[in-house]
Amino acid sequence: MISPPTTGAYISWPFCAQKCTYCNFASGVQPKGLESDYAAALAVEIAATDWHLLPDTLYIGGGTPSAIPAAEFGDILQGIPGQPWTEATLEAAPGSLTPEKIAAWTRAGINRVSLGVQSFIRSELARTGRKHDAETVRRDVAMLREGGIGNFNLDLISGLPGQTAASWRESLDAVVALEPPHVSVYMLEVDDDSRLGSEIILGGKRYGAFDVPSEDAVAGFYEAAVDHFAAHGIQRYEISNFARPGAESLHNLKYWRREPYIGLGSDAHSFDGTIRWQNPEMAVDYVARHLAGLPLREDETAPDPAEEKFFVGLRLAEGVHTDPSDWDRFGPVFHRFLAAGMMEQQGSWLRLTPRGVMVSNEIFQEFIS
Repeated sequence: MISPPTTGAYISWPFCAQKCTYCNFASGVQPKGLESDYAAALAVEIAATDWHLLPDTLYIGGGTPSAIPAAEFGDILQGIPGQPWTEATLEAAPGSLTPEKIAAWTRAGINRVSLGVQSFIRSELARTGRKHDAETVRRDVAMLREGGIGNFNLDLISGLPGQTAASWRESLDAVVALEPPHVSVYMLEVDDDSRLGSEIILGGKRYGAFDVPSEDAVAGFYEAAVDHFAAHGIQRYEISNFARPGAESLHNLKYWRREPYIGLGSDAHSFDGTIRWQNPEMAVDYVARHLAGLPLREDETAPDPAEEKFFVGLRLAEGVHTDPSDWDRFGPVFHRFLAAGMMEQQGSWLRLTPRGVMVSNEIFQEFIS
């Protein structure tokens, strides 16, 4: 029996108690009163969505959706069909969890939580604006397990101000000690969309910008994480994501395999298998367009599937299955990276080597016209 086609649903909740220095998302502290208007607009968008494909995965990202009061949480998910979802993930800030919230999450169908830990070192966390510490994370993980959510992810960032090889190893050891099913490791992004990134670009000293590790050091931290987690049964399956067998993020795999997903809320992106589009970036603009009765869907594009197949798919450790048309179009690129040891071939599959992963952005650019 062939399973019916499905989609993923993503809900953006862009509200935070404070804006972290490294954050380059369209989220943070918002004007008073906007949150309730946003929730109302979100409910209308959900109700108006054409659910011709039922979602089997749900992901609520932020912002800090774990800050939603327990009594209100279930209302946010009303109208999303497909329950019980195979996987339903909620992003959470350490220190924002309570047994009452976890109970509300599970009642609403949440069965996976992603904790934005970033570091287990107090001095590194202090410079980011985060308020938690290592003990907070340990308590939260215990609380999740006691509340019936054993499927969780821990986020780390390599390249934070003041981070050293020794402190990075301390964070890696702390992660392993908690025995998570899934870990994400993101290398610090330096761009002008974050306060820290802007300060680094301008050569300033605020937010510890003067104390950010070198690019070589950050690359070394990443490679150490790959080796350390692999030694404890947590394998890299995507450039930034590691999991024990069977614990890979089903929702995020849809992005990398170019499967359909619906984005709801501000700065949410959607893909129906052919067309991509997004909602207004800022929450205030999202609400304003809703109140004015204007369409939320904007920036509609029809990407080249052959380009995206490699631009997106090569992020996966499994690589990409190629066919003759791929070799006709990209053969010279494939041969160049194979010869340079940045790609490897196994039958009709191509994947990045560990060396290729470290320069993956440069490789991806070769597949964009």
